[in-house]
Amino acid sequence: MRSDSSLSPTPILKNMAHIILLEDEPILLEELSEFLATAGYAVTACATIAEFWRKFSAQEHNLAIIDLGLPDGDGLDLIAALRDQKHQLGIIVLTARSTAQDRISGLFGGADHYLPKTASLQELAATIATVARRLTPDSAPRWRLSASPPRLIPPGFAPIALSAQDYTVLLALASGGKAVSRQAIVLALGEHFLDYDQRRLDTQMRRLRRKVEESCGLELPVTTLRGVGFHFYDEIEICR
Repeated sequence: MRSDSSLSPTPILKNMAHIILLEDEPILLEELSEFLATAGYAVTACATIAEFWRKFSAQEHNLAIIDLGLPDGDGLDLIAALRDQKHQLGIIVLTARSTAQDRISGLFGGADHYLPKTASLQELAATIATVARRLTPDSAPRWRLSASPPRLIPPGFAPIALSAQDYTVLLALASGGKAVSRQAIVLALGEHFLDYDQRRLDTQMRRLRRKVEESCGLELPVTTLRGVGFHFYDEIEICR
């Protein structure tokens, strides 16, 4: 994974203190464990699915980071078993499998978030904090999307004025769940998908990301699902 020395680890939420980490590459397992410990998390490290089950405690662990390609099985099967057992556990997939179909399978298979191993350590830490907030019952949504007037309100910052197209795109992303197809966004814009130039949507997303970053310094929490669409991965409240 990449590291950005100009950024500090995302602060821990007090009630999300213990992570169980499943990674079979010894060097990466050590690197991740050390980074998360530096960020303030307690970490239980595992290298196999069998070791995961031996060490996992539903009462102790709040969040799991799970690789998929493991020596004794597939991490997706482990995630399915955890979900079948109704564990209230945040799950982040961290894997070398990075195709669009892999991401979709992971998200619909029960993961709360899906990261490739090319992601930075700081992106991982930010993702952990995001999943932790989702699992905190009394936590307020980080972002708000307002219709009148159209504006996006980042956490702790002044509202950002939106054009009608900006608002429509963000509304589609905020309402669409884990994976919002390009076709769904194009239809929301009132365009015909087969006649629509896909480069216009890419330009729209770049402009939105730049607008948010220039306004408040935050990254717009939207992941591109290549070949599929987009995913707004943080909590957002829609105010009609």
